[in-house]
Amino acid sequence: MEEQQEKLWERLDRWHKNNDAKMSKENYLDMMEQLGKEPIEEEMPPGIEDFPEIVINALETFNGLGDRVFPDVGYVGKDYTNLPYFMRIFGIEEADEETFLTILLKLDAQAIEISSKRMKAEMDKLKRKRG
Repeated sequence: MEEQQEKLWERLDRWHKNNDAKMSKENYLDMMEQLGKEPIEEEMPPGIEDFPEIVINALETFNGLGDRVFPDVGYVGKDYTNLPYFMRIFGIEEADEETFLTILLKLDAQAIEISSKRMKAEMDKLKRKRG
């Protein structure tokens, strides 16, 4: 069970990184076709359809939750005020709540990290311009 969950997290991380880089499964397949190469399964970004329903529901919930953003700090995470409504809409069972919440928190941590890196890059860019 734990090995299965590790593979899920790895695949979710790959999906998130590829999604952030705008590389979807379809884009990868198009690129390989244009290059005249056979797609390599291990290199192919996972598509949303490759995940269990609970991951898809968590991704939809994550995208539906509001963002908490501050001008000087940037993105600081999701606003979880409406989370109970999403859990009810998607019919998240009590036995699945921990997995569902873990997925949301992982997605949020990744989004915060990406935002922090972007903010730092912008701040560094402004410092170079001024200096």
